[in-house]
Amino acid sequence: MKFFIDTANLDEILAARELGLLDGVTTNPSLIAKIVGDSSNFTYRDFKDHIARICDIVDGPVSAEVTCLNAEEMIVEGEELAAIHENVVIKCPLTINGLKAIRHFSEQGIPTNATLVFSPNQALLAAKAGASYVSPFVGRLDDISTEGMALVEQIVRIYDNYGFLTQVIVASVRHPQHVVDSAMVGADIATIPFSVIRQLANHPLTDLGLKKFMEDASVMKK
Repeated sequence: MKFFIDTANLDEILAARELGLLDGVTTNPSLIAKIVGDSSNFTYRDFKDHIARICDIVDGPVSAEVTCLNAEEMIVEGEELAAIHENVVIKCPLTINGLKAIRHFSEQGIPTNATLVFSPNQALLAAKAGASYVSPFVGRLDDISTEGMALVEQIVRIYDNYGFLTQVIVASVRHPQHVVDSAMVGADIATIPFSVIRQLANHPLTDLGLKKFMEDASVMKK
């Protein structure tokens, strides 16, 4: 399973790369807004420059989300984003207009990521439209007392049934168990916040064992 990092923070992306865990990056307007803060001087040119800087760091797919709702406007914006770097993946919401844009990009050979997916029907439509990736949001489903990972399992089974090439990105990952469950059901990718990536390496028994090893090693050195 591939690990993408879900962030627009360049320091976090660099840190994930140093760990050897960086297969790609996903961003969205909310993540970009966290980096920008309340700056009123941040322009669309600055947004594209930021995507370019991310592409300079990671040797893998970088999902950049369109910010329009109309299909024609999505296409114009998506083509501008795709021109930034060959690794840019155009992230489109799973709406009727988003599907139209995905179909256009697919026909042009531009990779796409169908985002804000919350049902197997939406995932099926994304695959039929030619999406390169589909992003079910498991954490947001969990938030409304629906089992998010059950959706991922359904999508994986549907895609396997019909040989769809669309890759499943488990998104809205909130904790390490989401990563384990993603791997267990055969998801292609999990896109993970850096805080959760760090948690994956932690276990209290590792800490206790290391403490004991260090104590014994200090005795031997005396």
